[in-house]
Formats: sequence, structure tokens, C-alpha cells
Amino acid sequence: MGSLSHVLVTFDVDGTLVTSVGKDANRFHKGAFTHAFKEVHGIADASIDEIVHHGLTDALVSARLLAHRGVAADEIERRWPEVAASMVRYAEAHRLEAGDGLQLLPGVFEALSLLKERGAVVGLVTGNLVDIAKFKMEALGIRHLFTQLPGLELFGGFGSDHAERGELVRIAAARARAHAAGITVSWHVGDTPADVTAAQFGGARAIGVCTGVFPAAQLLAANPEAAIFSDLSDTHRLLEVLSAV
Repeated sequence: MGSLSHVLVTFDVDGTLVTSVGKDANRFHKGAFTHAFKEVHGIADASIDEIVHHGLTDALVSARLLAHRGVAADEIERRWPEVAASMVRYAEAHRLEAGDGLQLLPGVFEALSLLKERGAVVGLVTGNLVDIAKFKMEALGIRHLFTQLPGLELFGGFGSDHAERGELVRIAAARARAHAAGITVSWHVGDTPADVTAAQFGGARAIGVCTGVFPAAQLLAANPEAAIFSDLSDTHRLLEVLSAV
């Protein structure tokens, strides 16, 4: 197994690269939502834990929570840019807390390091707004392991770009191919049915990891062609899968 310079690999963040732990579980990201709901909609105590949000982009998390709290659909859509901007302001002010209640999942650092060593084009496809994803990656010490592309602080497709995850796979691929014409195959790695179906929608092959709340059977039901891993610790198998024609 040699160079992977022809391979694009994108990763989901929450549940795939990182997991929430302890009493401060994912406090930074949750705090950004709560702050924005209060600042924009005047809802003082809203928490995304009130709803099922696994696999959703930040825009859809916001929409589902606000609908749950009785906000009209047209107002939710119209004011989403204000919510996103408020979340970013919170993130910038609290960036030093971005790693609180988070830790890397098994094999993540080693897998990303190996992909960088083999020359793969590596980025994120996540529902996180790009600034929130960036601060998480910095806090956990892995931002430098993602491919640096001109004009982008962090390469990938983000909740800042589109509300639908499948579109984010397409966006990331377009950004990669604009700077790396030799890419011939794309993979997306994630822990939810939304990730493996997004890969299919966006023209990528799927790797499902059972590091979130969904078992292998549910990931395969969403995309029977997905390669399933318990986590990213088996870097030898990961390289074999990514090297397959």
C-alpha cells in the first residue's frame, strides 16, 4: 500500500473523531446554541439535548429545537443567519473552552497521521459551523493533520455551507478537486445513517464507524455498501479499504 494522493477522505466530527465526556460534555458547542437562541429568539434556557439531533447539521438542529419550542417555521428560516452569526461570536469568545467535555476517539490521531503521511487529501464533512469545527480541531490537537488548501482556514464541507449533509459531501469534493486534480476516488467516514447516506448522495464511498449511538446494522441498513468499522484503531484495514479500486 503506497501513496494515497489520488484519494479524498472526509470525516464527520462528533461521534466519529470525537466523543463527549463528563459533566461538561460538548459544552462549547451546546453553549453556542443556547447563547444564540437567547440572543436571537429570546429563549433563555433552550438546550439541544431537548431533541434528537444525531446526524443533523447545525441549521437543522436549530430548526428542530426552535420548532419544538413553538417558533414559527418562517421565522426559523429567516433568522437562521442571525443564529449562525451569534454562534460564531460565542465560539470566538470561548475558543479556549472548545475542547471541554470532548476527547478523541480510539485510533483517530493515528489514522489521520497515517493518511497525511500517505498523501491523502483529508478534510471534514460536518454539520458543525466551520468556526466551531476549527476551534474543536485546534483544542484537540489535530487541526494540522487535515489538508491545507489555499483560501480555506479548514478544508471540507460545513454546516456554514448548507443545511443538508449530502450537499456538504459534494461541496468538499468540489473544493478538493479544484486544487488536487488527481483525485479519482472519494470516501466519507461517519457514525450515523445520515453520514453513510450523505456519502452515497454526494458521490463518495462510505465508511461507517460504530463509535456513536448507531450499531452496525443501522448503518448498513442506510447504505448496504458501506464498509463498517468498530472504530478507527485498525489502521491497516483502513488503508486496505481506502486503497481498494
